[in-house]
Amino acid sequence: MEEDRKYKDTVQKLFTFIEESPSQYHAVDTMRKHLEAAGYEQLLESGAWKLKSGGKYYVIRSGSSLIAFRIPAQDSQNYCGFQIVASHSDSPSFKIKTNPEMNVEEHYVKLNVEKYGGMLCAPWFDRPLSVAGRLIVKENNRLVTKLVNVDRDLVMIPNLAIHMNREANKGYDYNIQKDMLPLYGCGEAKGKFMKQIAEAANVEEDTILASDLFLYNRMKGSIWGACEEFISSPKLDDLQCAFSSLEAFLKSEEPLPSENVQANEQSEVDGKNVINEKNVINGKSIPVHCVFDNEEVGSGTKQGAASTFLADTLIRINHAMGRDEAGYRQSIANSFMLSADNAHGVHPNYTDKACPTNRPYPGNGVVIKYSANQKYTTDAISAAVFEEICNRANVPYQIYVNRSDILGGSTLGNISTTQVPVNTVDIGLAQLAMHSPYETGSVKDTDYMIQAMKTFFEASVRQTEDGYEIISR
Repeated sequence: MEEDRKYKDTVQKLFTFIEESPSQYHAVDTMRKHLEAAGYEQLLESGAWKLKSGGKYYVIRSGSSLIAFRIPAQDSQNYCGFQIVASHSDSPSFKIKTNPEMNVEEHYVKLNVEKYGGMLCAPWFDRPLSVAGRLIVKENNRLVTKLVNVDRDLVMIPNLAIHMNREANKGYDYNIQKDMLPLYGCGEAKGKFMKQIAEAANVEEDTILASDLFLYNRMKGSIWGACEEFISSPKLDDLQCAFSSLEAFLKSEEPLPSENVQANEQSEVDGKNVINEKNVINGKSIPVHCVFDNEEVGSGTKQGAASTFLADTLIRINHAMGRDEAGYRQSIANSFMLSADNAHGVHPNYTDKACPTNRPYPGNGVVIKYSANQKYTTDAISAAVFEEICNRANVPYQIYVNRSDILGGSTLGNISTTQVPVNTVDIGLAQLAMHSPYETGSVKDTDYMIQAMKTFFEASVRQTEDGYEIISR
């Protein structure tokens, strides 16, 4: 069927995106390449921003977080607010420590690692792994960032045989410093690791000053199941949402002027242009594709959701478009955010772990996530807005709430809104084996998410006296 082919084509694009993104730095660089191919211009936080009507821009912080946005082509000063989709670039993994080589009885060389995020440890054993990340090198008295990916099977974490641990299948408390160290080579590999990293990055080893290197799973994405209904891949959490956001952002078109949008009315006050309040309310929204780093370790970094990155960017957009602080507050009140991070689907072997009445399944559409303790930001208003978006996009949706006696996870929505207080709904796609190096979801759901996000980017969500209205293109 044509629809099935569309789902599979979308998934293959997702798999390619993930393969090109073995670290959070590569994920942002991959997005940068797609944006530049679509005519987007990079802005530097250290430089002056001169934005123009119809302009397309992106900004990167610390090499691992990215925000892209478009300025309306007409009446740009009359923009209403921001239509934001936020996701994250990082995934649970093992970070390679500085001076990583560990000699074992002159017969093995293993690598010293530390835990990054809350992963399932067991699935990391006995599968091909490699190393990717970034290097800081010295070039002509400048410190330059180089991305590196050793693009071949490089290391393995071998299990201990059952004969030597008869209790292994009764549960095991993994010790990161002992159990999870990857085997790099035989005794002859001593002293070769950083040389190999330098070679992969095409730099001289003695120019490397520092690095951020991570293990990643080499297994490619797969479509499987009786009717080819499932997908499995590394990093579905959260590159599936980051990819969907980018695709929707690039596919979305600028909303057409609403019939009731009046001409741009401005008055001169103390030499400054002041936008008529009615036109601010009736203006178009600015679409914002936002990807943070470090969600898996709490978001409390300069490039995480708890940072000022999003707020700094929105404030600078506001200022560059001639709006004052009051105008910024107005635009924030007329803004909306989708916090996009994957959700737990009902597990076929552990159906009792899910909420009795809210049971999302892979393939049944986008998941709206609730938490009474605000681990997710969804409330009645934001859920209703997103449900209407899904209805307009003809996309199914479902509900996730933790089982009441099981402590669940959290995501970036409730953290980012401490910096940018916009109405937010937490959403995701139902998956199995979250935080495994090889996660499982549905063939259909990536396409569903793209369609919902595209409809969202093409709309404006505006505050009214008694609620919100959604103006579609």
